[in-house]
Amino acid sequence: MALSDLRRQYSKGTLSESELTPNPITLFNQWLQDTIDAKIPDPTAMTLATVSDDGQPSQRIVLLKDVTDAGFVFFTNLGSRKASELANNPKVSCHFPWFFMERQIRVCGVVEKLSLKENANYFFSRPKESQLAAFVSKQSKPISSRELLMTQFSQLKEKFANKDLPVPDFWGGFRIVPHQIEFWQGGEDRLHDRFEYNKQTDGSWTTQRLMP
Repeated sequence: MALSDLRRQYSKGTLSESELTPNPITLFNQWLQDTIDAKIPDPTAMTLATVSDDGQPSQRIVLLKDVTDAGFVFFTNLGSRKASELANNPKVSCHFPWFFMERQIRVCGVVEKLSLKENANYFFSRPKESQLAAFVSKQSKPISSRELLMTQFSQLKEKFANKDLPVPDFWGGFRIVPHQIEFWQGGEDRLHDRFEYNKQTDGSWTTQRLMP
């Protein structure tokens, strides 16, 4: 079968103006809970897009670790490609691909770094193995083999077997402060429901329906 022949109907639901909330974070949390309740794998996974100095976009999957009216939080190695690009251009877009629900959410905003206290609170909430992995991985940097990575991990695990790790100074969190959020609900015959929220200077949000 040709790829161009692969298609299906989207029929799991609709999204109407009456279902919109004044604050898009409220609707986001409702949709996120729907996804969790439906036991969709990795409901907090989001595609994060950044742009390099020469204008080359890159994307990767990160995990949402908190969401409030202030924005969407994720953590990373501060020496990684994404963090380096964010240091030069804080404008980002992220995307939640909840295809099993026939839903998508797109967020555009600007990142801000979390405080040392916020970083520490999350770091110490992680399993010990995840803390060790944050220490041992120089994210995005080349390494000769997986065996070397596992050896370094084992050595660090032995070193800190009976004591706590400090919070790495090369690791931390970012908050995406949104100014635009789009909700997409698949519709039959490709007549999807799309609503875009845009933040105003007074902090309120306006909405508009977009063509499919």
